[in-house]
Amino acid sequence: MSGPFAPGRLLLGGDWSPEQWDPATWDEDVELLREVRANTVSLGIFSWSTLEPEEGRFETAWLDEVLDRLDGAGIGYFLSTPTASPPPWFSLAHPDALPVRPDGVRLTHGSRDTYAVSAPAYREASRRIARLLGERYGDRPGLRGWHLHNEYGTLDHGPHAARAFRAWLRARYGTIEALNRAWCTAFWSQGYSSFAEVEPPRATQYLPNPSQAIDFRRFSSDEMRAALREQREEIRAAGSQAPVTTNYMLPTWNHLEQWSWADELDVVSLDHYLDTAGPDAEAHVAYGSDLARSWSGGPWVLMEQNATGIKVDGRTLAKSPERMLRHSLGYIARGSQSSLFFQWRQSTGGAEQWHGALVPHAGRDSRAFRGVRRLGEVLESLAPVAALPEEGPLVEAEVGLLWHADGWWALETPDLPSAQLRYGEEQRATHRSFHRAGIPTDFVRPLADVSRYRLLVLTCQYPLSDAEVTWLEEYVEGGGHLVVTYLSGLADEHLHVATGGYPGRLRELLGVRGEEILPLPAREVVTLDDGTVAEEWTELLAATDAEVLARYTHADLAGLPAITRARRGAGTATYVSARWTQESRDTWLRAAAQELGIGPTLPGAAERGLEAVRRRGHGVDHLFLLHHGDRTVRVQAEGTDLVSGAAAAQGLAVPAGGVAVLSLPPGTAARLLP
Repeated sequence: MSGPFAPGRLLLGGDWSPEQWDPATWDEDVELLREVRANTVSLGIFSWSTLEPEEGRFETAWLDEVLDRLDGAGIGYFLSTPTASPPPWFSLAHPDALPVRPDGVRLTHGSRDTYAVSAPAYREASRRIARLLGERYGDRPGLRGWHLHNEYGTLDHGPHAARAFRAWLRARYGTIEALNRAWCTAFWSQGYSSFAEVEPPRATQYLPNPSQAIDFRRFSSDEMRAALREQREEIRAAGSQAPVTTNYMLPTWNHLEQWSWADELDVVSLDHYLDTAGPDAEAHVAYGSDLARSWSGGPWVLMEQNATGIKVDGRTLAKSPERMLRHSLGYIARGSQSSLFFQWRQSTGGAEQWHGALVPHAGRDSRAFRGVRRLGEVLESLAPVAALPEEGPLVEAEVGLLWHADGWWALETPDLPSAQLRYGEEQRATHRSFHRAGIPTDFVRPLADVSRYRLLVLTCQYPLSDAEVTWLEEYVEGGGHLVVTYLSGLADEHLHVATGGYPGRLRELLGVRGEEILPLPAREVVTLDDGTVAEEWTELLAATDAEVLARYTHADLAGLPAITRARRGAGTATYVSARWTQESRDTWLRAAAQELGIGPTLPGAAERGLEAVRRRGHGVDHLFLLHHGDRTVRVQAEGTDLVSGAAAAQGLAVPAGGVAVLSLPPGTAARLLP
């Protein structure tokens, strides 16, 4: 595929599992898909045992029939390689290809993801079925793309992983002496005399080696990426040029280095499931969307979301049709070309029979299905949104947030000064502040061109390489404004702590020197002299040549620097040594943006519960207005609402819970009316 993903329309539909149903239900499903204006399904994700009931014997007639029905109805599809769930015969024939946990227990068949990604038998079987699908279906008229595997992320600590890990380490370090230096193996008598002695970081008596642990996470991501690449090459060798994707999953764990994976894909796709039913759900939609757009470098695919529920603390809480509509448009506003769901028809058996669906157990005559019908009507009215700008980003942002899986994995290593801080939560907290202010953001890859960002924020990026430190210095010297939080730049890429004072790798850039890291007791808060409030983390800090912006006021730290700013070249580097509460983080980051002239997409909107996102299109801007508040607001602009057809020149009323998408000439301003 050449160029960004542009299917010519916004995609609506979901994961469809016809192997679970009879042909009569297939026909009903096709009718219902057309009724709600759905134009896309994902197929075959967990169909391996149906496609290949015995090793080497394939049964594809059922899939031929299904695709013929979809082609006849004008419904497109992402066709999946079903390798996330090997069939029972495979596990019985190749028990060594079952994954091994860190405690050495080999898992048994009985669920999904029961594979050891490094096992030769698994890789060969995966290539074989990818080859079959590519050869048989690669030129189907309705093929929108290839959905390789599903939610990669199964870690294996068994003998196959050990063999592959050693090969990866040889390629990375070259000699065992270099590995010993990188892993600091003189500590606790861990020195290796050959690569053959190295094992994955399995359960052990006490704390594992953090350098070994993070290298194993890097290896695991690379090994799964190699498996994906093999499937992609089988598809391409079969002659299919349809776009290739795999669906990222980002809950409370992360096993992929997403930037390098994006390099292998034609478009990034994301499965996104909310973890709160409160007001933060909307911020979570924005967070997932901004990550996916940034990873993809433009348009992306929302491959899965839950149509009717949000799982919180073991309960599935209701997601109303109106909220489902707003969330779907929230993803699209931030670059998704789709609103796809898991699942199309709610299963009656199996492990996820209570997972939400577009066709629920109650069937067509249900609130949920009526909500899907409404979503289809709205997306049809938004057809022009799918067209991409001739150049430039989909969403213009002047704020960049550094993201890398190394930061996530580093904060999961044991025995840090505080085990209470999690990379994903810290990143979400920073992103949440800008979302609440209505300010658009991108996530940024280390060493990328960041010249267009007036403000760059590093949140808890614990390890930094020499190249990354130089990159940050050049950004600031060139006129950029950098904000660095606690737990950033403390170590190099091997997790060796930099000595001489904290944060060691960035000490000179920031103009500070920290002597001690001082986590706070649980639930204790302290107030800085600028009025902001901190929790969890403080530091004994001195300013070497930085200006002090705020000081601690409590106990032994009273009067000492808490927030500093150093001027370097044409830019500034600010250090925040305390972990703010969310409210203080919101206040400070909004003010920092305003100081640089960075404002919200629609001034005043966020304060009234109106989310405003501007998505650039082909010769036009689309201003998405998603009202999460409780009172009608009026927005004035020289444009037309694509949803209602109403002009906004005299003011467009957006009711509480409602949506509008204004089509505007590029750069046209909009304003709230009293």
